[in-house]
Amino acid sequence: MMLPFNYLVVDDSPQDQLLAQEAFEHLCPECVLTCAGSGREALALLQDRDFQVDVVLLDLNMPGMSGFELLREMKRDPRLIRIPVVILSTSSAQQDISEAYTLHASSYLVKSSSFAEFLSQIEKFLDYWQSSRTVNHVG
Repeated sequence: MMLPFNYLVVDDSPQDQLLAQEAFEHLCPECVLTCAGSGREALALLQDRDFQVDVVLLDLNMPGMSGFELLREMKRDPRLIRIPVVILSTSSAQQDISEAYTLHASSYLVKSSSFAEFLSQIEKFLDYWQSSRTVNHVG
């Protein structure tokens, strides 16, 4: 498998971004992780032709542009439609899960409450995406 993979974490919480960075540094130091603090910031990155990403990890509840709105915009854009989006949210509400899949999210993960559990969750996420995906650079 070609490494490094490029991941984008979209989360308005600096603490959650830091947790993701620590998890990736521990589990996949060769991976490239970019963090965006809002849906609008993420969309600007994704629309930049020089920005490469293989998988997006997306929080739902963000001010301004929500995760649902970003997902909707990505799936409307022919250049971004094929990028896998994994929802990583504290919400376990069935309505949120259903809406995410209706908008063509690739997967839905409920954020674990402890760092050890979060690390395990990210490890499984990385194992899956690195073993089953081909590099998905958009042109």
